[in-house]
Amino acid sequence: MTDSPSKRPAPAAPNVPTAPAAQPPNGFWAQAAADPDRTVLVTPEGEEWSAARLHADVNRLVHGLRAAGLEKGDVFAVVLPNSVEFFTAYLAASQAGFYLVPVNHHLVGPEIAWIVSDSGAKVLIAHERFAEAATAAADEAGLPASHRYAVGAVAGFRSYGELLDGQPDTVPGDRTLGWVMNYTSGTTGRPRGIRRPLPGKLPEETYLGGFLGIFGIRAFDDNVHLVCSPLYHTAVLQFAAAALHIGHPLVLMDKWTAEEMLRLIDRHACTHTHMVPTQFHRLLALPQGAKDAYDVSSMRHAIHGAAPCPDHVKRAMIDWWGGCVEEYYAASEGGGAFATAEDWLKKPGTVGKAWPISELAIFDDDGERLPAGELGTVYIKMNTGGFSYHKDEGKTKKNRIGDFFTVGDLGLMDEEGYLFLRDRKIDMIISGGVNIYPAEIESALLTHPAVADAAAFGIPHPSWGEEVKAVIEPAEGFAASDALAAEILNHCERQLAGYKRPKTVDFIETMPRDPNGKLYKRRLRDPYWEGHARAM
Repeated sequence: MTDSPSKRPAPAAPNVPTAPAAQPPNGFWAQAAADPDRTVLVTPEGEEWSAARLHADVNRLVHGLRAAGLEKGDVFAVVLPNSVEFFTAYLAASQAGFYLVPVNHHLVGPEIAWIVSDSGAKVLIAHERFAEAATAAADEAGLPASHRYAVGAVAGFRSYGELLDGQPDTVPGDRTLGWVMNYTSGTTGRPRGIRRPLPGKLPEETYLGGFLGIFGIRAFDDNVHLVCSPLYHTAVLQFAAAALHIGHPLVLMDKWTAEEMLRLIDRHACTHTHMVPTQFHRLLALPQGAKDAYDVSSMRHAIHGAAPCPDHVKRAMIDWWGGCVEEYYAASEGGGAFATAEDWLKKPGTVGKAWPISELAIFDDDGERLPAGELGTVYIKMNTGGFSYHKDEGKTKKNRIGDFFTVGDLGLMDEEGYLFLRDRKIDMIISGGVNIYPAEIESALLTHPAVADAAAFGIPHPSWGEEVKAVIEPAEGFAASDALAAEILNHCERQLAGYKRPKTVDFIETMPRDPNGKLYKRRLRDPYWEGHARAM
């Protein structure tokens, strides 16, 4: 942007509102018509896009996809980096009644093929950076060459430009709101699409940015949203799209680095973003000179989720960035909790209270609702509509109690309704009949200066059933060694009770996390369980 909004110190975190403020012209399309010259997007390369330019490409893409045979309710999939093309696809689907399936571009061909086939996608749009996996997926899914499109050059794919070239930039007829159909991560099996029924409304009839009101983020108000994680992730796209729809320019990052994030916040006076704890950890590891070189006082909402945040990391970020560091707990399926910095400092470890549009409850294994203070499985209820897992009615019904659903997290709520998570049920370690929560162990490990990333999980033990194993990614300047392993185990003796301490430490060059910070713990744990039966 040529003129960045003026910077201001981050204010104290506001109370969570129950409704958004007075609405501006509703949605990107109305805003583009009202103010076509306004900058709405800055690409990772620094190119500025006006509302009119983006709107024209969105309209052309709708016409192009319809010419390719897509009708209301049909699906198309994208394997794209953070880019203009990603938002063009999102906005096209949103005004033409299509389902958009964003695919994790770190997946390999057979994994992408499963999603393309299972979703029933009629068109695949991929970037040349992911040519090998996209080609293998399209071949395996049996997608005809006429319905494969590439940004850049991919053998056997038509140019993405062919979808737009020759198409009018006029507003398409028969406009109706479409949805994103995200696929679950698949860390415990085949991923499943989360499909919501189309509402049959004009896009402008639904307030598409209202979601951000939950976090106290208002329409326009000189806000600038920084997209610093991959858009294929449910929350990242939801935050960015909502910001766009309520008039906030988007600044896109493609490949995240800690210092580049600070530079962009300073350069564009970014006010809010969606983050994960791994990014906090990397930011805090920067040299003090790098931290001091950039002004981050424009930040009003640094909202994090997707993975547990160790207490010492959270405190350090609040000390640095102030009251803008806020946390949420949610599921791709919908609903969740939110905690301001003030909430968290009052109740360390909480992920907050239920959103105004959802409810939280704790149930035991018999389906009985538990009172405050008792540990059980966390269930969520969305008050704005339901969902189903695409082609999997069994999974849709399996993890539900009435209108509540669960994704398998363990936690408790206090008397005031604040939620405290303990861990994922599938990750809990049971050693000698005692429940051990890996997140607590990982938090302790991360306080050691030699630890860049850590994972704890149970491995087989002939007498106890399981014992605690730690896998460590060494920080820069530290090398894996027996001496370092011993030092880390000694460190744990000062941090953890005996039954919680790792008995052994292994090292790994890079922890298997997706770019959103979610740890693929099964990839670490499963080799230790070959030939053994695990109870969970």
